[in-house]
Amino acid sequence: MKLPASLAALFAMIATPASAQEMTLYRGGPIVTMDGDAPQTVEAVVTREGRITFVGSEKAARKAAGKGAAVRDLAGATLLPGFIDAHSHFTAATMSAGGLDLRDKAHTGVTDIPALQAAIRDYAQSVPAGRWIVVWQYDHERLAEKRHITCAELDAVAAGRPIVVLHVSLHGAVANSAALAAAGLDESTPVPPGGMMLRDEAGKLNGVLLEKAMFLLVAKMPQPTAEQKLAALDAAQDAYFAEGYTHAQDGATQPADIAFLTSPAARERLKIDLALLPFSPGLDALLAQPDLKFGSYRDHVKLQGIKFVLDGSVQARTGYFTRDYARGSPEGTHPWHGQPVLSEAEFCAQARKVHGRGWQIFAHANGDAAIDIAIRCFDALGIKAADNRRPIVIHSQFQRRDQLPQYARIGVGPAYFSNHTWYWGDVHRTNFPAEVVDFISPFRSARAAGLIPSNHSDYSVTPLDTRFMLWTSMARVSPTGVVSGADERIDAYAALQALTTGPAWQVFEEDRKGRIKPGLLADFVILDKNPLTTPVGAIKDIKVLETVKEGRPVWKAGR
Repeated sequence: MKLPASLAALFAMIATPASAQEMTLYRGGPIVTMDGDAPQTVEAVVTREGRITFVGSEKAARKAAGKGAAVRDLAGATLLPGFIDAHSHFTAATMSAGGLDLRDKAHTGVTDIPALQAAIRDYAQSVPAGRWIVVWQYDHERLAEKRHITCAELDAVAAGRPIVVLHVSLHGAVANSAALAAAGLDESTPVPPGGMMLRDEAGKLNGVLLEKAMFLLVAKMPQPTAEQKLAALDAAQDAYFAEGYTHAQDGATQPADIAFLTSPAARERLKIDLALLPFSPGLDALLAQPDLKFGSYRDHVKLQGIKFVLDGSVQARTGYFTRDYARGSPEGTHPWHGQPVLSEAEFCAQARKVHGRGWQIFAHANGDAAIDIAIRCFDALGIKAADNRRPIVIHSQFQRRDQLPQYARIGVGPAYFSNHTWYWGDVHRTNFPAEVVDFISPFRSARAAGLIPSNHSDYSVTPLDTRFMLWTSMARVSPTGVVSGADERIDAYAALQALTTGPAWQVFEEDRKGRIKPGLLADFVILDKNPLTTPVGAIKDIKVLETVKEGRPVWKAGR
C-alpha cells in the first residue's frame, strides 16, 4: 500500500538524522548564558532550526551536533542572548529619516537659538516647496538660552512654510505660524486637559505645545504612506539589529501603525520580533473587537498590551510630582509640581476595561505622584503579584523608596531608564534635591526588593546604543562628572540582565528568549569583548560584531 505523501514525508523526517545544514555549533569564545542569578559561561552551544538544542562543554556539544554540523568559531568574541528592547518607539525609526535630526554629528554646533535657526534654514532648502519642515531631537535644555525657541523665531527662518520642531522627550513640540494655522490652532483653541499651550506676554500662542496639546498638531501633520513605511522597514530593523536587539517594542502604537505593522506586507518583511503597545486613545476601537488576541505572535509581530500615559517628561518639567520644581513650570510660574496627563479616574476606568479583557497594562509614569496614581489604580483592580498580571510602569524614574514594596506586592515590573543619569542628570539637579535625583532608576534597590527591572533607551528619546545603556546603569555619571546615586550602581551581570532576562519576563517571554538554554530561541548577539571582564569605563566602547535571529545571521559589522 502506498502511503499518502504527507505521511511519507513525516516518516522520512523521523527516520532521517539532522542534516549538516540544520545544525550549528558555536565555540571558541566566552558564551554567557544569562541563565541564573550568577554568571555562567559555557564552551559551546548547538542550535537546530532556530532553537537551542545543547549548552555545555565543547566535547559534548560536538557529540550532540554530529559530524556534519556547521561550526561557528567565535575567535575569542563573546556570545550572549539577543538583547530585548524593554521600551522604545520602533515606528520612530521608520519616520525620523524624513526630517532634520539634530543628534546627527553634523549639527554638534547647534548650541543656541541662532545656530538652531541656521540649521533649520539650511535644511529647508532641501525640502520641496509645500512640504512640512520637521526637526527631530530638539532639546531646549542644551541651548545656551535654556528656553524654547518660539513661533516668531521659527517664522523668521521660513515664513509661510510649516515648521515643527519635535522635543527630544516626544512630549512636546514647537510650531511656527504656518504649522499652527495648518493644524487649526489659535488663541481660541481650548487647551485639552493634561496639555499645555504656552503664550507670549501679549497672550498669543508662542508655538510651544506640550503633552496632549501636542497631539492636536501631530494629528494634522502629513504622515508617511504605507509604501513609504514599508520602504523604511528594513532600515529600521537594521538599526535595532546593529545594537544586538532581536526583539523590539513600539511603545505607543497608533491605529494606522497597528494596521501597517500587522499587515501581510509588513509581516513578510519583519525578521525582528516586534511587540506593539496600542496607545490608550484608541482603546474603545480595540475593545469593540471581541476576538482580538494579545500576547500571541503573527509571524514576528504581536499586540503586547495597552499603553497609558499618566504624566509627562521630567526634563520638559511636565512630569507629575508630590514636590515642586525649583525652576517652576515650563512657563516659569511657581509653585509647580506638574500635572497628570490622564486623570486618575479616567486611568482607573480604562485600566479596568483592559484588565477585564486579560490584556497587560503598561503605564508611563515619571514623577512620584504619577507612580502613586498607577499604584492606587492597580490596587483598585485588586492586582497582586500572585496573579501574575505583570503590569509595567514605564520609566518609573523618580520613584520613592516606599513605592518599591508596593511594586513588589502588586507584581509591577519597573522599566527603568538609566540613560537619564547622563543626558539629564545635571538638568534634574536644577529642579530637585540631590537625594531625589540620586534615586533615579534605582536598579539596586529594586532588585533588593525582589523586583525584576529592565532598562531601555526610549528611542528616539536617547539613541539605540545597548553598550551605552550598560555603561549608564553601571556608572550613573553625568557629562560634568556628577554621579547620580553611587549606591544604585549595578555590576555588569545585573546590567546585562536588564537587557535580557528582565525585559523577557516583563513581556511573558522568559521561557522563549533572554537566556541561552535548550529549548529557547537561538537569538544571539556577538560582542568583541566580554562585558563581565571589561572595565566599567570601557563598557560603552564594546562593539557588536553580529546579531543572530533564530539561528540566522541578520546583521554583521562591516556589511
